[in-house]
Amino acid sequence: MFTFVAENMEEQKVIISENLERVLAEAIGECRADRLFVLTDETTRRLCWPVVQGYPCLENAIPLVIPAGDDHKTLDSLSHVWQELQAQGATRHSLLVNLGGGMVTDLGGFAASTFKRGLSLINIPTTLLSMVDASVGGKTGINFGGLKNELGVFRNASSVILDTVFLKTLDAENILSGYAEMLKHGLIKPDEVPFSQSGMTMLGELLNFDVEQPDLLQLGRMVADSVKVKQYIVLQDPTEQGIRKALNLGHTIGHAFESFSLAHAQSDPTARPVLHGYAVAWGLVCELYLSVVRMGFPTATMRQVVRFVLDHYGRMPITCDDYPALLELMTHDKKNTAGQINFTLLADVGDIRINQTATREEIEEALDFYREA
Repeated sequence: MFTFVAENMEEQKVIISENLERVLAEAIGECRADRLFVLTDETTRRLCWPVVQGYPCLENAIPLVIPAGDDHKTLDSLSHVWQELQAQGATRHSLLVNLGGGMVTDLGGFAASTFKRGLSLINIPTTLLSMVDASVGGKTGINFGGLKNELGVFRNASSVILDTVFLKTLDAENILSGYAEMLKHGLIKPDEVPFSQSGMTMLGELLNFDVEQPDLLQLGRMVADSVKVKQYIVLQDPTEQGIRKALNLGHTIGHAFESFSLAHAQSDPTARPVLHGYAVAWGLVCELYLSVVRMGFPTATMRQVVRFVLDHYGRMPITCDDYPALLELMTHDKKNTAGQINFTLLADVGDIRINQTATREEIEEALDFYREA
């Protein structure tokens, strides 16, 4: 178990669980709630709720269900959760358990932090992405106006429970989606963060792991290593004023890919939005290229990562005609200052350079590299 305490934020326990029933019962007991609610989306209600529904600690839980998919991480879904909490008599002393992926924990965390000015909150991430990305740091939010996570607050859950039992419910695409954030952690890992394996680097293990036929026992240990990287960075900068921006590597361009895909899916019912981790993986390709050009990042390391991404994630089909729309989306990134698109880049693995800018021409070169690599 990790205990995470950030300045001006409530304490958060991050528990690597080997006995989910016992750990969840203890976490619920510590909250001393008058009413217990469990939020899922339609997918996790079907696949993940059966894992826990027989637990005595959830016997009186009131279910809340929202549609699945990031395109439903909206004000309408948030309003539905608020309305259900109100109709079911939730008070400031109630507890919301979020059982689901990052969409559920982000939206549920926002709902819990705002209803009655704050309910108690427990997160049980059920996807690899939510385990390594949403487990530490207290970010909550919803999409708004066609932009990712445009509305939200910082709010730690009292406990985050990570149990690899839920990874058995995931398809290959969702394993890969979470794995992209692990790749990012391998790239930014500071030397001060301990790594469980001797004789190799975290990035080296990630690039050589068989992600297509994953060993879940090994993956569980790798999740713990990944979470430690995020924990180390967030402890230093809980509200993203400085070094926490390291966690945005791959995300400036990645979020543009994701928002572009979401807008396309909204106008074309036959299209499907790309998963967050795929967009981040493609963003890593572009931003490692910028790191080579602007920071002198090792070309050989960039090539290794790019080859891994293209082999496993393919490529989003864009053309140069899409560049203006992608650049416009980048201008809305929350890290931007003084009208300049802000990047996190690397001079080497673990050598993080936040608050970097690039010219429009350099960004278009990075997109060219992504399309042609």
